[in-house]
Amino acid sequence: MFFSGDSSTRKRVDLGGRSSKERDRQKLLEQTRLERNRRLWLRQQNSAALKIQKCFRGRRAVKAEHFKVRVQFYGTYGKCCKNVDRHCFSPDSEFLRQLLFFFNARNAGDFAILVETCRLLVQFIRDSGDTVSLFAGSDYSSNHALVDYRVKQLAYACVDAVHQNRNRLEQLLMKPEESSVSMTLLLEAVVSLIDPKLPWVCNIVGYLLQRKTFSLFREIALTWKESAKTAASNGKVSSLEHVLALVIPHIGRNPCTCPNIDPQWSFSSQILTIPFLWKFFPNLKEVFATRGLSQHYLHQMAFCVQNCANVLPNDISTEYPGYACLLGNILETAGVALSQPNCSFEMAVDLAAVTTFLLEELPSMKSSSRETKESPMLVDDDMIIDDEVTEIILNRDLEQQICNAIDPRFLLQLTNLLFGGISLAGNSHDGPDDKEVAAVGAACAFLHVTFNTLPLERIMTVLAYRTELVSVLWNFMKRCHENQKWSSLSQQLSYLSGDAPGWLLPLAVFCPVYKHMLTIVDNEEFYEQEKPLSLKDIRCLIIILRQALWQLLWVNPTTPSNSMKFATKTSSNKRHTEEFIQERVGIVASELLSQLQDWNNRRQFTSPSDFHADGVNEFFITQAVMENTRANDILKQAPFLVPFTSRVKIFNSQLTAVRQRHGSNSVFSRNRFRIRRDHILEDAYNQMSALSEEDLRGVIRVTFVNEFGVEEAGIDGGGIFKDFMENITRAAFDVQYGLFKETTDHLLYPNPGSGMIHEQHLQFFHFLGTLLAKAMFEGILVDIPFATFFLSKLKQKYNYLNDLPSLDPELYRHLIFLKHYEGDISELELYFVIVNNEYGEQTEDDLLPGGRNLRVTNENVITFIHLVANHRLNFQIRQQSSHFLRGFQQLIQKDWIDMFNEHELQLLISGSLESLDVDDLRLHTNYAGGYHKEHYVIEMFWEVLKSFSLENQKKFLKFVTGCSRGPLLGFKYLEPLFCIQRAAGNASEEALDRLPTSATCMNLLKLPPYRSKEQLETKLLYAINADAGFDLS
Repeated sequence: MFFSGDSSTRKRVDLGGRSSKERDRQKLLEQTRLERNRRLWLRQQNSAALKIQKCFRGRRAVKAEHFKVRVQFYGTYGKCCKNVDRHCFSPDSEFLRQLLFFFNARNAGDFAILVETCRLLVQFIRDSGDTVSLFAGSDYSSNHALVDYRVKQLAYACVDAVHQNRNRLEQLLMKPEESSVSMTLLLEAVVSLIDPKLPWVCNIVGYLLQRKTFSLFREIALTWKESAKTAASNGKVSSLEHVLALVIPHIGRNPCTCPNIDPQWSFSSQILTIPFLWKFFPNLKEVFATRGLSQHYLHQMAFCVQNCANVLPNDISTEYPGYACLLGNILETAGVALSQPNCSFEMAVDLAAVTTFLLEELPSMKSSSRETKESPMLVDDDMIIDDEVTEIILNRDLEQQICNAIDPRFLLQLTNLLFGGISLAGNSHDGPDDKEVAAVGAACAFLHVTFNTLPLERIMTVLAYRTELVSVLWNFMKRCHENQKWSSLSQQLSYLSGDAPGWLLPLAVFCPVYKHMLTIVDNEEFYEQEKPLSLKDIRCLIIILRQALWQLLWVNPTTPSNSMKFATKTSSNKRHTEEFIQERVGIVASELLSQLQDWNNRRQFTSPSDFHADGVNEFFITQAVMENTRANDILKQAPFLVPFTSRVKIFNSQLTAVRQRHGSNSVFSRNRFRIRRDHILEDAYNQMSALSEEDLRGVIRVTFVNEFGVEEAGIDGGGIFKDFMENITRAAFDVQYGLFKETTDHLLYPNPGSGMIHEQHLQFFHFLGTLLAKAMFEGILVDIPFATFFLSKLKQKYNYLNDLPSLDPELYRHLIFLKHYEGDISELELYFVIVNNEYGEQTEDDLLPGGRNLRVTNENVITFIHLVANHRLNFQIRQQSSHFLRGFQQLIQKDWIDMFNEHELQLLISGSLESLDVDDLRLHTNYAGGYHKEHYVIEMFWEVLKSFSLENQKKFLKFVTGCSRGPLLGFKYLEPLFCIQRAAGNASEEALDRLPTSATCMNLLKLPPYRSKEQLETKLLYAINADAGFDLS
C-alpha cells in the first residue's frame, strides 16, 4: 500500500456497540460449547454401541444355550415326551427345569412339547388325585420354594402359549372331557395348578397377576368372543372361563396373601370392560354375582375408579368405551348381587358410587344422536356450541344393556338397601346421622346422574310409588331445614365444591320424582288422605323451594343473565358440573312449585303469597321489564316468585309499548269495520280474517248497523269497539253456536264435535283465538269463563287425571273407583277403547294400538285410567286448541302468557269475579259541568250505586265503560278515568225527566241533577237495563 501522506492511524468504530474483543469472546464460547456437545454425543454413541453389542452377545449366548438345552431335552425325554413319567415332575428331575428354560411360545416344537406335558400332567393328576406329591414328592415343606417357582413358571407358560396362539381358538370351546386338543389342555393344566385346595395357590395367582395375566386373558377373550356365543348357548363352560372362575374368587378372600396390583391390570379393568362379557361367560357371571365377589370388587373400584378411569382400556372401538362396557357388566350382575342375603349397606353405597362415576362419563341417552340428526331440534341463538367437542355415540346394544339393567327391580333393591335402616319417624330436633347422610348422598348422586343420562319413562313411576324415596328425602330435608343445618353431600360428586348448598343434590332428585307423583295422584289422595305428604309438609316444602330458587336465580346466580335457557342435550363434561346441577335444580324446582301452585288454585291450602319471594322490590320490577336481564329471566322461569299484581303491571307495560309502536292510541284508523248487529259473528269473521298480523295490532274502528239497516249514531273513540268486542265474544263463545261446550260448572271448552256442525270449524277457532288475543291486547275484559284444562292449552301444557273433574266429574269418579278397586278388574270386561258420543253418533277410539282386544287388568289399570283422561282432556280437543292457539299467538306472545298460571290467565281475560269496588271507583272519579265530590247529587249517586246488586253494578259499569268488568289492578288504571258530567244546565222538570246517558269512549256518565235518591235510582236502573245500543247516548 502506498503512503498517503498522513502519518496518523485512523481509529475503527464499531457501530454495533461492541468491541471486536467482545465478539471474539462470544465466538470462542460458542465454539467451545459445540465441541463439548460433540464429545458428549460421541461418548453416548460409544456407550450405546457397547450396550447394543452386550445385549446382542447376551441374547446370542442365551439363544445358543436354549438350543443346547433343547437338544439335551430331546435326547433325554424325546421330541414328543415319550420318556416322560410322573417322576419327571418331581423336584429332583431336570424335566421342568430344562423345559421352562428353553420354552418359546412362538416355537411350534416348544408349543407341542408344552401341550404334551400338560396332557401328561392332567392325566397324572386325574389318576393319582394328588397334585402336591406330583411336584414336591413326599416333603413339600422342604422343597416349597423350588416347587412354587416351577409351578408358577409352568402356569404362566401355559397362559402365554394360549395368548401367543390365540387364533386357533375354536378348540377352546370344547369341553375338557370331549377333547385333549392343545388349547384346552393348556388351560386345563392351569386349572389344575390353581386349585384352591393347593398350598401354593396364593403364590401362583399372585405371580400371574404381577405378570399382567388379565390383559392376556382379555386379548384371548376378545379374539374368540364371536364364537363364544355359540358355546354359551350350548351350555358349554370353556376352559378360559374355568380359569377365570378360579382366579377371581381367590383375590381378596381370607387367607389370601396375593399382592395388590396396579388397577390398570386388574380384573375390573381388563375383564369387566369386555363388551357383553356375561354373554360369553354365563357361568362366570353366576360366580361373580352370587359368591360375594361383586362386593369385594365394587369396594375396590370405589376406592380407585375416580383416579383410574383414564387407564380403562379402549382397544375395541369408539362405540365401546371401557367405562361404558364396565358399567353395563356391573349393572347386569347388580340385580343378582343385591338380592343375595349377605348383601350389605356398604355394598349398596359402593355400587351407587361406582355406577354414579361411570354414568357421569356416558353421553346422554335421553335423545339419541342418530335421532337428532334425523329430526333436528331448535337451538337458541344464545347457546354456545363447541365444535371441537365430539360427542361419543355408544353402540345401540350397549346402550340397551345399560338402560335395561337400571330397571324397576334394580332401583327397588338399591333403594331398599340404602334406606332400609332409616327411620321415617325420627325426631325433627335431631339432625341426620352419618349413615343417613351416606345413604341419601349415595342415592341422590346416582339418581341425579341417571336422570340426566338415561330415559326417565321406565324409572320415574317405580321411584315414586314403589320406593320410600320421596318420604326419606322429604324427612331428611325437613329436619335439615328446621335445624337450619344442611348436611354436606359434596363428597358424593367429585365436581361439587365443599361450600355447595346442602339442599342442592336432594332437591335435584326429590323435585322430579315428586312432580311425577303429582301427575298421577288423584284429588282425594292429595287433599283428603294427604298422601304422600301432608298439607302442612307441603307448605313447608313450598318455603324450601321458594328460598332455594331465589338463592339460585337472584342472590347467587352462576350463569349469565341471558343463558338460563336450559339445553337438554349437552356434552358429558358439561352435564356434570356444579353449575349444571344448579341450573337443573332451578328448572325442576320451578316446575314443581308451578305444579303445587296449580293444586293450590284448585283448592286453596296455603296463602298465594307463600309462593312469592321476599326479595321482590321496585328495582326487581324495573329490571324485569327489560330483556336480557336476570330479573326478566326469572320472570320467564319462575314467575310465581313475583306477586300477581306486579306481573300484571309488567304485562300491561309490555302491551302498552307494543300498542304505541303500532299507533293504537290514534283516533284515525285505516281498519274500519261495518258490523250488522244481527250478523255480528259473520261480519266480524269476514272482515277480521282479511287483516294481516300488522293490521291486527293497529287501531280498529267499528260502525254498527241496526236491524233496519241504519248506521247507529256515535263516533268510535274506543267505546264502540269495546262494545263490539263484548258482543262478538258473547255470540262466538255461546254454546248455542256449537263451537264451545260447557262443563257442569258452566265453564267453556272446545266442542270435540264442532266439525259436525261447522265445515270450517278450525278456521273459526283460529279467528276466535285472534279475537280473544285482540281483546287482551287492547286491555278489554270479556266475560268468558274458560275451563282450566282449556286454558292450559294456551300455555301449551299437558292435562292430567286431576284436571278431569272440571270436565266430567262422573267419569272421574268411575276412574277413581277403578284405581282403588280391590277385586279382579279383568272380570269387569273393560278394554283399551273409549266410546265417543257426539250428537247421537257413537264412535270408538283405541287408547292403544289394538286396544279393543286388550283387556284392562290389575296390572295395567293405572295406564288405562291415564289414557282415558288423556283422551278426554288432550286428544279430543287437540285440533281445535291448536288452531285457537295459533290465532291467539298472532297478538299475544308466549312469553307474556307464561308469566301467569291458568287461574291468573282467567283473571286477565275476564277480570276479578269479586264484587265491584265502589269505593275504589269513587276514589278515582273526575267531575265536570258543575259537579264536585261533595255535591248532593253525587252523594246520592254513590249511595244508590253501592246499594245495587252485583248484577246491576256490572250492568252500570258496562253502560259507562262498555265492559262489565273493571280494570284488574283497580280503577286507577281505567283510561281515561271515570267522569260524571252534569247533563242539564238547569233543574227543570223536562231536564229531570231525561235518562242518564253515557259516552263509553270517554268513560263518561251524563247525569241529570235529580232531586231525590228514589228518582235517581229509578232512572239509572232503567238506563242500564235498556240495552239500546248507542242510540241512547
